[in-house]
Amino acid sequence: MKKKILIGVGIFIMILVVGFIYLNYRNRTLSPAGNVKYNKNDLVIEIPYSRPSKKGRLIFGTEEDGALLPYGVYWRLGANEATEISFNRDVLFNGNDVKAGSYSIYAVPGEKSFEITLNSEYGQWGYSEPDHDLDVLKTIVPVEHGSESVEQFTIRFEEEGSKVLVVCEWSDVKIKIPVEAK
Repeated sequence: MKKKILIGVGIFIMILVVGFIYLNYRNRTLSPAGNVKYNKNDLVIEIPYSRPSKKGRLIFGTEEDGALLPYGVYWRLGANEATEISFNRDVLFNGNDVKAGSYSIYAVPGEKSFEITLNSEYGQWGYSEPDHDLDVLKTIVPVEHGSESVEQFTIRFEEEGSKVLVVCEWSDVKIKIPVEAK
């Protein structure tokens, strides 16, 4: 009798492990990992994130319109784990002082601007909202609307004078966050 119970428990655990591996793999193929790194003039910025696709959905808009990311609601700025950003030195992030280190970065989308927040808690699954008591910085960046739609969420860097812009694009929305070494 004990042997049958142990075999049953073993099979149950194996099914759970296989299910977890499958779901983790499935999430990663639906929103594959991305990683961008900027390294110039003694400034290193790295952003690991996941890249969801539009797939014909309305991405930004109102809840009434069925938007995937409604205005005024927390978004982890990607998919899967919380998106992270790290700086090797102190920077001005959209004109605000930020110490060297690693942070989770998230957004609250709006029609004309996004609220971007850096949070000192990182290494977390991104679906749940972070502990807002650990927010280090909140800043507002304007939204630009492009004429072409970007299918897969993309983060990249652009240089603009002494600043580097963290550019986030998805659907017809683009935001640019200026970062400057101190």
